[in-house]
Amino acid sequence: MSLALREALIIGRIQPGRSVTLRGLAEELGTSPMPVREAIRGLAAENALDVSVSGRVAVPRMTDRKFGEILDARMLLEPQVAVLALPFLGKADVRRLQALDDEIDASLGNGDVEAYMRLNHAFHFAIYEAAGSEVLLPLVESVWLQFGPFMRMVYGRVGTRMLVDHHKQAIAAIGARDAAALRAAIRADIAEGMQLIGEGIGAAGTT
Repeated sequence: MSLALREALIIGRIQPGRSVTLRGLAEELGTSPMPVREAIRGLAAENALDVSVSGRVAVPRMTDRKFGEILDARMLLEPQVAVLALPFLGKADVRRLQALDDEIDASLGNGDVEAYMRLNHAFHFAIYEAAGSEVLLPLVESVWLQFGPFMRMVYGRVGTRMLVDHHKQAIAAIGARDAAALRAAIRADIAEGMQLIGEGIGAAGTT
């Protein structure tokens, strides 16, 4: 259940600005309230969810400061994890990443925001998980939980036509075993996406 709820946050099924009851969330996920309650406790500890005194659950409010810290955390952590993963990524991984990127391109073409969110997460973590980091990887996952709902909100509003990624550069860097190029591709990918999210949530008055 924890994994299902984490995925729901990462791909933005739980929307900012809309609180839900524990029972309603359990119904949405197709399970009983007990495992959802336990999962929510863990996610609240990671600052991914807020739980009110009345028991309603919501995505924490985004502020300018928090957004800036999320951007800084991503810029520090993700390129480093990607470089740590590089020695463990082989030809089969490159083929997998290429296949994922092809699916991402298709989702961008047909405007399927949820598919894009799911596939984009799969692409990044196919790289990061190869590092096998017991410290950095959980930190990256926690950061993604905090911006995923806002990413979905903005992309759902502006559509997929404006989205630009640097996945092909990352794949090429992995194939060439070029750590500097991989670091640069991941940083550029983060900067591009977070700029669009920042502009979108600013326009929506959530900061």
